[in-house]
Amino acid sequence: MGKGCITATKYFLFLFNLLFFLFGAVIMGFGLWVLLDNQSFITVLQESSTTLKVGSYILIGIGSLSMLMGFLGCIGAIYEIRCLLGLYFTCLLLILIAQVTAAVLIYFQRDLLKHEMATIVNKILVNYNGHNNTSEHAWDYLQRTMECCGWTGPFNWTENILIKNSSKSLYPCSCRNESISGTDLMETGLCESLSYDWPVFTTGCISSAEDWLLRNCGVILGVCVGIAVIELLGMILSICLCKSVQQEDYTKVPKY
Repeated sequence: MGKGCITATKYFLFLFNLLFFLFGAVIMGFGLWVLLDNQSFITVLQESSTTLKVGSYILIGIGSLSMLMGFLGCIGAIYEIRCLLGLYFTCLLLILIAQVTAAVLIYFQRDLLKHEMATIVNKILVNYNGHNNTSEHAWDYLQRTMECCGWTGPFNWTENILIKNSSKSLYPCSCRNESISGTDLMETGLCESLSYDWPVFTTGCISSAEDWLLRNCGVILGVCVGIAVIELLGMILSICLCKSVQQEDYTKVPKY
């Protein structure tokens, strides 16, 4: 490989690792969002599912590792250190294998995951009292923003303890469909209906979530393929630069 090609490969790899560093920061930020956010459906699952909590810690770990790899890759590319380039290639390969494995497991375990989510949500609906704890607040927010009611439909709310034992016709305020006449709009808690027909959305939140995924599946697939292509590009650049470096020269390692 000519000197010009080596230089071009070196700086391309440096730019790639800079992007990889930023990509790791995004993953770590997403993991932190899963742990700390109180305004999404993730919060509903997090309070009842240890699997999601473990997954968020894994995301934070992967993001931190990606940032570290991006930093080491930049150093290895600029100073042409073969051991760092080889280590970088190996780590990228392992991450790519882990991502493919995770995708396959999620695909084949999707029915189990859906069942677990249904169990968690139904437990929240049964015990909902409108006191705005974290999971209840998150579920209210989800129903308002996605314009849905219950997990599979409004009838899920008929199992709620307060609604079942009340002499009044109560319904969840966050399910309120503004196009239907009824009581005053409230964002949380239970509202009293003027009739036994609730003025609520008729679509279950699982259907709304599936519709959202179908509408955005192209974007999601594109992002996944893009990430895989970027990782493959990094592997190719790192192995090419590693082969072009004749000897390890540790004197090039910057001293701090």
